[in-house]
Amino acid sequence: MSGLFAGHLLRKAGWDVDIFERVEGELSGRGAGIVAQPELVFALRNLALVPDDLGVKVEKRRVFDSAGRMMIYGDCPQVMTSWERVYRFLRDAFPADRYHRGKVLQAFRQADASITAIFTDGSRIGADLLVGADGIRSTVRQLCQPDAVPLYAGYVAWRALIPERTLSPATHRDLFPYMAFCLPPGEQMLGYPVAGPDDDLRAGHRRYNMVWYRPADEATELTNLLTDDSGVIHASSIPPHLIRKECLNEMRAAARRLLAPQFVEIVELATQPMLQPIYDLESPRLAFGRVALIGDAAFVARPHVGAGVTKAAEDARELAAALEGSGSVEEGLRQFEEARLRVGRRVVQRARHLGAYLQAAQLTDEERSSSARHSIPQAVMTETATLDFLHS
Repeated sequence: MSGLFAGHLLRKAGWDVDIFERVEGELSGRGAGIVAQPELVFALRNLALVPDDLGVKVEKRRVFDSAGRMMIYGDCPQVMTSWERVYRFLRDAFPADRYHRGKVLQAFRQADASITAIFTDGSRIGADLLVGADGIRSTVRQLCQPDAVPLYAGYVAWRALIPERTLSPATHRDLFPYMAFCLPPGEQMLGYPVAGPDDDLRAGHRRYNMVWYRPADEATELTNLLTDDSGVIHASSIPPHLIRKECLNEMRAAARRLLAPQFVEIVELATQPMLQPIYDLESPRLAFGRVALIGDAAFVARPHVGAGVTKAAEDARELAAALEGSGSVEEGLRQFEEARLRVGRRVVQRARHLGAYLQAAQLTDEERSSSARHSIPQAVMTETATLDFLHS
C-alpha cells in the first residue's frame, strides 16, 4: 500500500517510477477492515481516486457486557472500508507496465549519483532513489539497519469477515450498523461493517469485520498457536488454513465463556479465522543516502489507533514533498526523515498505551498506568481508531 501511494505521488511530482513487488501473483484479500481516516480520504482525493462511496458509513459506537446488554453508546461518525478496496483503487490506476511482480530484492549498491537494486533472479535496476515500502519484514530495512526488528506485543488478534446475510436478525440489529465492542477482562472484541466481495456495498451483500484481541504468552501460548498439524512452528504468522482445529475449538469455547451472545454468534460464523500476532516496530532511521523507508517498513503500530494505511499515505506524501522542495535526493530524504520520525514514534507510543492492558505480561509502571487509564469501556469506545492525539 505504501509503495503504491509513493509511486503515484512521485509520478505526480514528475518522477519516473517502477514498483517491484516480491509476490508473484496479484495481491488480494490481504488484511480486512480498516477505518478510512480523514487523512486517508484526503490522500485518495489528491490522487483523484475517491469514489462516491469509499466504504460503509457508521455513525455510532456501542459497548456490550458479557450478557449482551448494551452498557454505553456514543456518536463517532466514520467510514469503514477494507484494505483490498483501497489497494484496488491504487493498483488499478498505476501503469501496469511499471508494476513488476515476482521481483525479490537481494541487495543494493549506492554510488555518488545513483543506486542499483539487485534482485534474486540476477537482474539489476539503476535509479536515483530506492524506496523501501516492503512491509513489516522489510528486506530494505534489514539491509540498512538489521537490529531494527518487530517486537511481539504479548497478544494476538483473531480476525474474520462474516457475510452480512448470515447474521441473525437480532445480531444484525444490535451489531451490524455500529462499531461495537465487548470487553472481557484483559481482552477486547470489536467489529464493524465493511464492503462485501468485489467491493459490494449493497445492503445484505456486505460483510462484518471481526477483531478479537487475546493475551498470548510468547514462549508457550503463541508457539502453540503458530504450530500446524505437521508440527512446524511458523516464525511470525500462520496461514489460516494451517491453524490447528484444537486452537479454533479453544477460541470458540472461550467466546462462549467470555463474550456477549451477539459476538458468540459472530465467532461461530467465522469459518476460517485469521490469526494475527501483534507486533510493533520503531526504526531509528528512515534515510540512508538514496534509500528511504516508509509505511510498515519504517514503523509498525498496534492496530488500536487505526493508522496503518493512513500513515502509509502520509509517509508517501511527506516523501514526495521533501524531494520536490530540496536540492538533492540526499537532502530531501534527510528532511523526510526528520519529519516522519517524530510522527512514527508518536503513533507507536499511543498504540502501546491503548493496548497495554491486553498484554500477557505488564512489566513496567508505564504499562500498568496505561492499562488502568485506557482499559475502561468509555476510554476504549472513544479512543479506538481515532487520531485526535496527533492533533492535540
